[in-house]
Parts: sequence; C-alpha cells; structure tokens
Amino acid sequence: MSDIRALLREVCGDPAAGEDGVDLLESGLLDSLAVIELFTRLEEEGVVLIPTRVDREKLRTASGIEALVAEARRKASSQSNP
Repeated sequence: MSDIRALLREVCGDPAAGEDGVDLLESGLLDSLAVIELFTRLEEEGVVLIPTRVDREKLRTASGIEALVAEARRKASSQSNP
C-alpha cells in the first residue's frame, strides 16, 4: 500500500495535504473530485471505502484518513479470516 500522506499530496495537488493539523475539507484541499480520486486510488490498492458510510469528520485530516484506511483493512482482514 502506498503511503497515505503521499497519496493525499498527489490527489490534492498540494504538499500541505500530507501535513499534520491541516483541515483538508475546510482548506478546500480535499474537494469532492479529490475525494473521488482518493477513494478510487485506495480501491486500486485493495482498500474499499463506501462513501455513504464514511464519517466526513475522518476526512478532515491526513491522520483521520490513515485511521479510516487502517479500520477498513482490519474489517476486510477479519471478514476474509473467519
């Protein structure tokens, strides 16, 4: 899996997107198109997120997105290993 912060910098087009404490939504770095691209790129890496089930607050920061991805990985792992 590629580095989440590097992926954020790429899809948002700004190095600040990977920094701690940056509110990605309020700053406009993570707009609706960037969210779609982020989810698509994560899905290509095997991390499936369902947009309607994602807490918007978790998309505010890079660390929140990292936690979201880690949670999705845990759920996928537990479902594949009953």
